[in-house]
Amino acid sequence: MTLDSETKAVELPDDHGTELRLWLRLLTCTTLIEGEVRGRLRERFDVTLPRFDLMAQLDKVSDGMTLSDLSKRMMVSNGNVTGLVERLVESGHIDRRTSETDRRVQFIRLTKLGRAEFRKMAIEHEKWIADIFGDLSPKDIRELMRLLAKTKGSAQRAARTRTT
Repeated sequence: MTLDSETKAVELPDDHGTELRLWLRLLTCTTLIEGEVRGRLRERFDVTLPRFDLMAQLDKVSDGMTLSDLSKRMMVSNGNVTGLVERLVESGHIDRRTSETDRRVQFIRLTKLGRAEFRKMAIEHEKWIADIFGDLSPKDIRELMRLLAKTKGSAQRAARTRTT
């Protein structure tokens, strides 16, 4: 049986501080949830999580956006986005047009087909997430959201401190 990092840390608690065990638990939860979502997207829709994420960003803006803005929103490089865009253009899910004011800038947007298929995926995706968190009560979720917001703030503060 393969043990995840969190389990290993619990078995040897003296080797790991409380904060490290917390980090490993968060990482384990993220990995489990992401793996489940990836698997369901692949099985049900034959789509990858990065393609789903790209389509989700484009679904928010009917006029589309630039490749640069899309890569910033997805927190990946322009190169990573370019490959995804190429495949989604080929499949007819998005279209691409050159800016009228700057020939170097390309706008991409969902096609009718892309928007319709994304919306079907999004409805099921939301159900999957509800299922994954189904053992948590509304009170549990509120408390977890509160604590994760505090965690996010702490991480942002640490990042600012490191860069100043």
